[in-house]
Amino acid sequence: MSAVLSSPPKLATNSIAPRAESARAGGTFAFGKYREIIIAVGFFLLFDLGVLVLNFYTSFQISQDAVGINLSGRQRMLSQRTAKAILTVDAARAKGIAAGPALDELAAAVKLFDASLKGFQNGATVPGGDGKPVFLQAAEGERAAEILKKAQEIWTPYQQLLAPVLAGSSSDAELLAAVDYARSNNLKLLALMNELTTALEAVASERANTLRLVQTGGIVLALLNFAFILFKFLRRLRTSDAAIDAANEENREILTSVREGLFLITPDHRVGSQLSSSAHELFGRRLQPGDNFFAILEPLVSAKALADAHGYVELLFAPHVKEALVQGINPLSEVEVMVSNRLGGEQRRYLSFHFNRVRQGSGVRHLLVTVQDITARMELETRLNAERQRSQKEFAMLLKAFDADPALLRQFVARSESALLEVNDLLRSTSSAQGEDRVLKVIQEACRRIHSLKGEASALGLETLATQAHSFESELQRIRDAGSSGDTSLGDALLSLPMPLEELLHKVAALKSLTGIQRGTTEVAASSESVNESIATLVRQIASETDKSVQVQVRMGSQTDLPAELSTLVREMAVQLARNAVVHGIETPAQRMASGKAERGTVDVQLVRSESDWSLVVRDDGAGLSAQKVRERLLALGWYAPSQLETFNDRQVLAHIFKPGFSTASNVTLHAGRGVGLDVVQANAQKLGARVTLNSTPGQFCEFRIRFAA
Repeated sequence: MSAVLSSPPKLATNSIAPRAESARAGGTFAFGKYREIIIAVGFFLLFDLGVLVLNFYTSFQISQDAVGINLSGRQRMLSQRTAKAILTVDAARAKGIAAGPALDELAAAVKLFDASLKGFQNGATVPGGDGKPVFLQAAEGERAAEILKKAQEIWTPYQQLLAPVLAGSSSDAELLAAVDYARSNNLKLLALMNELTTALEAVASERANTLRLVQTGGIVLALLNFAFILFKFLRRLRTSDAAIDAANEENREILTSVREGLFLITPDHRVGSQLSSSAHELFGRRLQPGDNFFAILEPLVSAKALADAHGYVELLFAPHVKEALVQGINPLSEVEVMVSNRLGGEQRRYLSFHFNRVRQGSGVRHLLVTVQDITARMELETRLNAERQRSQKEFAMLLKAFDADPALLRQFVARSESALLEVNDLLRSTSSAQGEDRVLKVIQEACRRIHSLKGEASALGLETLATQAHSFESELQRIRDAGSSGDTSLGDALLSLPMPLEELLHKVAALKSLTGIQRGTTEVAASSESVNESIATLVRQIASETDKSVQVQVRMGSQTDLPAELSTLVREMAVQLARNAVVHGIETPAQRMASGKAERGTVDVQLVRSESDWSLVVRDDGAGLSAQKVRERLLALGWYAPSQLETFNDRQVLAHIFKPGFSTASNVTLHAGRGVGLDVVQANAQKLGARVTLNSTPGQFCEFRIRFAA
């Protein structure tokens, strides 16, 4: 048994040995055969790695130099800011007024200048030009060190003289000493910072020259190495017909399976004989060898894009034009096209064309065109951009909320949440079974509440919330108009409202969380100053957006004496009337000057208290109300026939401005065009039991006076 067991190992050893020797011989042969190319590739990688490392290091140094140059330029500005601020403080003291902002400016400039100066000396992390922290490395070179030494010699006593001023405890003599020092040494410090910038630029320029030398050397070595490879193995690449046939077969397989559109175009713009199968689908038609490339593009792109593409292709066929230099101006890198799908319908796609030269000798024989369908990527980018913009707007709204008066913001959030919940209850309790008149009344009431919310949101600067309320108001308007014309079932149309209403509630909930409002919390009255400023800010904002110049005066101080509910109604009316005054009353500067008025219009909002009652007065010196224009608008809206309007006097005609849906604005904007603003005023006046008086002279002024008892 031992003999039987010992024989198999001998056979295995004898059979494996030749294979191992063959493998070693094959490996040795392979290394010997490709030794030159392996060595050449090794050198190529070595060159690339060396150039990459040196390039990265030098580029990093240059980027650090750029930071230093930028911050040295800022030092010049800071030295000027410091001198200006100390002079402003001195002027303020001489006038006997507070110098708080100037002291803050002085403190900020001194702190930033000192931090940057220390950073230039020893290296440190300092605020960058955009306020974000950056590392400032110590300035290099004897010249920079000498400049910084001189600057420190000036800055140290300067900083010491500024210390009591910044502390707010300086005497007149100490302030005068700081001012005299600033006048004597500001230009010296500015000149030193200019010299520092020049020194840093010289260091950066030297590094840039080094980088160019490294890149040039690396490219030359790489080109020499590449030339060696081409020279050595060019003949080996020209092999037998069998190898060519195999390559053609592989090309066929690639063109059949690749998802991109691949084809060649000739100098006369003809499509080559080899096309990938995907090209036909991407273009929505069957392509044929010999087709004119631009004839294929013509029905897909605009005339300008076609002309630009023609010029770009001509550049690529010009052998003296470097391909790398023109890749960035490819007009077809992202193209929106309409192509036919398999069902014969039109489909929107985004295609990306990439062109590569196919050279023959010193000329360009063909261009290899690669076409990719980037529709999914473009749609994703569009969604991401929309989401990013939405997030930025919401973040801006929250930042704006921080600037608002806390009490005013809390009141707004509480009222908005209550109004939206009431709108939700109204909509949920309404159906077509109650009749269209009832549904239309509910929609009109919802319009009033949303319009009031929009106005107060605009007054507080919460533009995102105001815009979303405007969109919801548009949806209510669409349903109301469609229901009035009988185009749709109002009950079915109401089903589309919960989603936008939920989005509004979500934003109000975010503000509620920000303000820390809890149910049952006692509402704190907003200060009269904050109410005045919010309305004035709204007027200025609307004037800016409508290209008008307005001087506004708001005096609502007495509204804090009103009960909370009445105060809210009065403030809502003031907001709506102020918006109305700017949008419909005040003319553009050109119109005012043409009619002999001052370029800037005036809007005056005031709440007046007498012994027996209150009066809210909103007056503007604009175009006033024209009964004739109101008549023309009523005819355009189709509310009356001409014969009916002839029976109305001017007072009856003007009374229609308070009707729901009436507006003289030709276009609907965020601030006008709904016909809801004065409807809100009328509704609130009825709740107050108030009397609304309108006094207007066309071309001169318009005044609304709302008188009520509290």
